Amino acid sequence: MTIGILGGSFNPVHIGHLMLASYLQQFAGLDEVWLTLSPLNPLKVGSDELIPDITRLKMLEIATEKAEGLNVCDYELTMPKPSYTINTLRYLAKRYPRHTFKLIIGSDNWKIFDQWKDHEAILSDFGVIVYPRPGYPVGTIYEDGVDVVNAPMADLSSTFLRKAIAKGKDMNYFLPHGVFDYIKQNNLYGAKS
Repeated sequence: MTIGILGGSFNPVHIGHLMLASYLQQFAGLDEVWLTLSPLNPLKVGSDELIPDITRLKMLEIATEKAEGLNVCDYELTMPKPSYTINTLRYLAKRYPRHTFKLIIGSDNWKIFDQWKDHEAILSDFGVIVYPRPGYPVGTIYEDGVDVVNAPMADLSSTFLRKAIAKGKDMNYFLPHGVFDYIKQNNLYGAKS
């Protein structure tokens, strides 16, 4: 099986994340996409907007409950912080030797990919699927180990959702089924139940 690894803080997970993951699973030659929860992005150290790991994990589980070909991977929660993608990929390859793993990143992250720990090893040992992000045109990438996928773009961010929720806006249609209810029930991001 070929597994795409889509990492993120998912703070909160939204329909753009699931739309992308589903598209890649169905149209980019992947058997499954594992949404991999990151406890702390080394390039975002100092952010104080991150809610607890276990809460973000629960939202991911709610979001993927009925999603065909999409699964949740919580391995990074057990790793020393900050966690590095190369370590996650190496662990998964060792743990699941019959699977092939590919990293999925947006074109915004591709622009800074050379800052990632062991980025050359990620390319050579696993490969990267790059999808377009608003404001970051992909263009053509002539590099071994890189596949560019013209996935549909959703100009939606977790930052926008956190702010909208804090203002009391109804974000039910922006979040996977059940996630907005969970946010309200647990008073997350300033939501009122």
